[in-house]
Amino acid sequence: MKKITIAIDGYSSCGKSTMAKALARNIGYLYFDSGAMYRAVALYSMQNGIITAEGIDKERLREEIGNIKITFCADEETKNSITYLNGVNVEKEIRSLEVSQQVSHVAALDFVRAALIEQQREMGKAKGIVMDGRDIGTTVFPNAELKIFVTASAEVRAKRRYDELVARGDNLDYNDILANVIERDHIDRTREVSPLRQAEDALLLDNSEMTIEGQLEWLKEQFKQRTAE
Repeated sequence: MKKITIAIDGYSSCGKSTMAKALARNIGYLYFDSGAMYRAVALYSMQNGIITAEGIDKERLREEIGNIKITFCADEETKNSITYLNGVNVEKEIRSLEVSQQVSHVAALDFVRAALIEQQREMGKAKGIVMDGRDIGTTVFPNAELKIFVTASAEVRAKRRYDELVARGDNLDYNDILANVIERDHIDRTREVSPLRQAEDALLLDNSEMTIEGQLEWLKEQFKQRTAE
């Protein structure tokens, strides 16, 4: 069976990473979370005083972007992808609301996107990968054989994010998360560089009412069709 590249794009908190991970495990592909890469840059910026209450020091980030090395390693037990920032496991830290509030601003910077897109394309050279993000099917892998664009209502996405963070022990307000989801949508759709949009040849998946199992079965069917062509 030929190997292909699978690009999954869509709005924040749509469960893209969950479905991409499940699909990759099921079909024996490698999974890369491009969103985690931007979150790692945001975390680095917060930890090193590049992001402050006054905003982002863009020139300093431009100078230091070459020092930010992001890698992935599969968890031995769960087989899920773990994000490492300069050799340190930051998988938990990058999922915080504080990072979520900054990541869209960081991702809108052209030099950040250029640096990470180069890393992403290098990861995908051998095919046999599933990558999710905002511009995977439009910018990173415009020739991907299978493209999916995922959407769901802002309220559904905020509830999913809220449940995820509460389960992790965070004490947060649902309305704050909903506001963050809406703000990120606006930033992602209107940024000048690689704005969030559905590729012309991408399949639309509204998973507002779908179970994780239902999504996986749908994705497997699309994969089966594309690899049989």
